[in-house]
Amino acid sequence: MSAFEIWGGKPLKGEITPQGAKNEALQVISAVLLTAEKVTISNIPDIKDVNKLIELLADMGVKVEQTAPDTYVFQADDINQDFFKSDAFKQKGGGLRGSIMIVGPLLARFGKASIPKPGGDKIGRRRLDTHFLGFEKLGARFEYNATEEFFDVDASRLQGTDILLEEASVTGTANVVMAAVLAKGTTTIYNAACEPYLQQLCKMLNRMGAKISGIKSNLLTIEGVESLNGTDHRLLPDMIEIGSFIGLAAMTESEITIKNVQFQELGIIPNTFARLGIKFELRGDDLFIPAQKHYEIDTFIDGSILTVADAPWPGFTPDLLSIVLVIATQAKGSVLIHQKMFESRLFFVDKLIDMGAQIILCDPHRATVIGLDKKVKLRGIEMTSPDIRAGVSLLIAALSAKGKSVISNIEQIERGYQHIDKRLIALGADIKRI
Repeated sequence: MSAFEIWGGKPLKGEITPQGAKNEALQVISAVLLTAEKVTISNIPDIKDVNKLIELLADMGVKVEQTAPDTYVFQADDINQDFFKSDAFKQKGGGLRGSIMIVGPLLARFGKASIPKPGGDKIGRRRLDTHFLGFEKLGARFEYNATEEFFDVDASRLQGTDILLEEASVTGTANVVMAAVLAKGTTTIYNAACEPYLQQLCKMLNRMGAKISGIKSNLLTIEGVESLNGTDHRLLPDMIEIGSFIGLAAMTESEITIKNVQFQELGIIPNTFARLGIKFELRGDDLFIPAQKHYEIDTFIDGSILTVADAPWPGFTPDLLSIVLVIATQAKGSVLIHQKMFESRLFFVDKLIDMGAQIILCDPHRATVIGLDKKVKLRGIEMTSPDIRAGVSLLIAALSAKGKSVISNIEQIERGYQHIDKRLIALGADIKRI
């Protein structure tokens, strides 16, 4: 296993371009299975989760051509149905959480699908009920083999219907949308997720010939069509990377310009960082963060301690709560971090406490951070990355800390952040792979 060795406490400077959005990539790459025609997707990030999904598509018979470092042409005109019963599929699909996203397109186009229980982050229970209850509403039948941890789904003809999702799951919504676009009749999905990535998927499907209305809202209406065409699609920049780089600049007192952020798609994210006292300036579509010696956390109007909580879009994304928590350790003031959606994502705070942060873990969902106003620097330690977002949060902490830190299990970080060490070195960071 690889590790990062970081010597922290150095201010960074320069420009950095966010990668294409990982969570969007997993959806739109799966959508190529909906048509036999060519689909070209650009701004694809070079990260393990996405590369594994592309490999999985190729294994099942999709023609894959890489025409540029970030651009692929896909054509799913000859899918090998027998592959889904193979040990290779069980192994590859089981090691990738994003593999669940191929079920909707396969059901829609071929009337059946199989999928091993997906892997991914260990951040608490991430149920698949939303996906399967949606498929069931459309007329699919599924069976779960607990011994082999394998799902079989059958849908010889999907029928449009009214669906009320029990949770506004992004991947669940995306999967049901992809199943419904080729279903007979009209489908409505209420309590649908409306993240920019889901909007991107719907716009792409409409360019392919789908009839989806209500995009940007939590009520989607989908009129089923007979078939879909090919298209070209470009991914949004990854909003989680953008938030991570804002946090990095604040923690390390660095002057950083984040290029091409598509600011209008960031929703409440910039305002949330502003409430932590972080200054930034929009220059065209670039986000300039000046070097700040201090930043002070806002309070509520009545003077009470600020709470930052995650919520379905347009609320604050749970993927950035770990970043906010780390930033708050060196701010002036206190904040309550409330992670509502996953019960294990705050357990990395013990490493921050070992580094000298003042944090009270109230329960699996809440942590109170008492900012040190940079009067007491974090100190470098040895630690392990438990998941993608916590890993990057610990990396940011290490870059701001005094002395040497070692972060092991960096494969978790690299599942979501492409060439992160090289890009940080370009900003002046002292980081190396060991």
